[in-house]
Amino acid sequence: MSARPDEALTRWLLPRTARAAELAARHETVVDVALAVLIAAASFVGLAIQDRLGHPDTIVFCVLLCAPLTIRGRSRSLCFALVAAVAGAQWLTSTPQIADVSVLVALYWLALDGPPAAIIAAGIATEAGAVMAAAKWSPADVIKYWIGLSALGVASAVLGVSIRQRRALLASLHERAARLEFERDQEGRLGAAAERARIAREMHDIVSHNLTVMIGLADGATYALQSSPDTAGSAMQRVSATGRQALGEMRRLLGVLRDDPAAEPFEPQPGLDRLDDLLARVEAAGVPVSIEIEGDPHELSGGVQLAVFRVAQEALTNTLKHATRPATARLALRIAGGRVELVVTNTGLETAGPGSGGRGLRGMRERAAAYGGTLEAGPLPQGGWRVYLTIAADVDAAVR
Repeated sequence: MSARPDEALTRWLLPRTARAAELAARHETVVDVALAVLIAAASFVGLAIQDRLGHPDTIVFCVLLCAPLTIRGRSRSLCFALVAAVAGAQWLTSTPQIADVSVLVALYWLALDGPPAAIIAAGIATEAGAVMAAAKWSPADVIKYWIGLSALGVASAVLGVSIRQRRALLASLHERAARLEFERDQEGRLGAAAERARIAREMHDIVSHNLTVMIGLADGATYALQSSPDTAGSAMQRVSATGRQALGEMRRLLGVLRDDPAAEPFEPQPGLDRLDDLLARVEAAGVPVSIEIEGDPHELSGGVQLAVFRVAQEALTNTLKHATRPATARLALRIAGGRVELVVTNTGLETAGPGSGGRGLRGMRERAAAYGGTLEAGPLPQGGWRVYLTIAADVDAAVR
C-alpha cells in the first residue's frame, strides 16, 4: 500500500530540514549576518517604494535596527536590548519601517535560549512598544494596530518557547533511553551472576561427590590388591571412569562460568575501530565482506560510533541468518557535511527476510531516530538486501 502524499512529503522534508538546521548551527555567525543583511535590504526596498530614501534618519535606523542581530551568538539578551533601544529612539524621532521586524527576531532568539527573567522582561518591553507604536503611528485605528503588533510579538515568543521545550523534551528522552539501556544491561549482568553462582554450587556438589567416590574406590582397591586382584582391578576401572566423568562435567561447567570478554562490564562500548574485528568474524562464517570508508570516523563521538557499529552488526547478522550461499556483503561508510551515511548490502537471495516487524530492524530504526536520522531496509531489485542509515554526526545538532 503506497504512502499518503503528506507522509511522503514529511519523509522528504524531515532530513532536508535537519540538514539545514545543522548547517545553520555550524555557521551561526554567517547566518546571523545574512539575516541582518536580508532584513536591511527588504527595508531599503520598502523605503524606496514609499519614496522615503531621501530621509537620512530612516536609513540610519534601518542600519541600527539590523546591526545588533549579528551579535546573537555572543549574547541574546544584549542583542534584544540593543534592538529595543534603537526601536525606542526610532519611536521618538522617526517613522516605522520593515527593519522593525528585528524586534520580533531578537525576541524569538531570546525565547529560544535566554533566561526566563530576560524573556519576561523582553515580552513586557515588546508589548509596551506595541502600545506606544499604535498610539503614535496609527491614532485613528489604534486598537486594530495594537492587536496586530501584539499578535506578532506573542507569536514570536510562543514559537521560541515551543521549540525550546521540544529540545528539552528530546534531550530528556535521550537521557531516559540511555538510562533504561544501562538498567537493562545491569539486570542482565545480575541475572548472569546469579546463574553463575548456581552453576558454581552445582560444580562443587558434582566434584565433591565424584572425588569422594574415587577416594573410596581407591582405598578399597588398595585393601583388595593382595587378596583379590580382580576386584582391585575392577575398582580402579571404576575410579578411572568416575574421574573422566567428573573431569568432563567440570570442564563443561567451567566453560559456562568463563567470562566472555565481550560481556566484560568495564570494557568500553565498541566503536568504529572495531569494524575490522566484526568483518573478520563474518568472513570466518563464510560471507566475504568488503568495506569502503570516506571521511574520518575518529572525529565522531562515542555515541554516534556505537550507533553506526550496532547497525552494521545487525545488518551483517541478518545477512548470515537469511542470505543464501554463496553470498557477499559490502559496507560503505561516508562522513561528510555533518552527516554519517552507512550502506550495507548483500548479494544473497533472502530465504526468509527479516521483515518490517523484526526486533532487529526496530532497534536499528530507534537508534537512527535517537540521533536525528532515518533507516531504510528492503530487498534489492537484482536480489539481496540493503540497509541504509543516515544520522547526524553531532549529537547536539541532532537534539536541535
